[in-house]
Amino acid sequence: VQLQASGGGMVQAGDSLRLSCVTSGRIFSSFGMGWFRQAPGKEREFVAAINRSAVRKYYADSVQGRFTISRDDAENTVYLQMNKLKPEDTAVYYCAVSRGTGVTMSPGHYIYWGQGTLVTVSS
Repeated sequence: VQLQASGGGMVQAGDSLRLSCVTSGRIFSSFGMGWFRQAPGKEREFVAAINRSAVRKYYADSVQGRFTISRDDAENTVYLQMNKLKPEDTAVYYCAVSRGTGVTMSPGHYIYWGQGTLVTVSS
């Protein structure tokens, strides 16, 4: 299973970006998906997650109301729409496949990870 994340870049505070993560193989539609991020010198942290059916979506408090996670099973792709970006959103963003149909905020719940895409937000 391979995950290819893209869409990162360098933007200014208040701008928007949309991250995409394409997953190879046939597993995508059977599992929940998550986005995590890791800033320099910090632990990897949960950003957002979506369960298999897309009925349940979860967000970190720090991004609630600004970020939106969605999925397109026909395209094997999960998205992260990021609006009103802040300098503290600067990090490498990783997509991940959950070990089941549900999702949690724990990185240990995810079994496959993408390579990450860098988001840099300047003030």
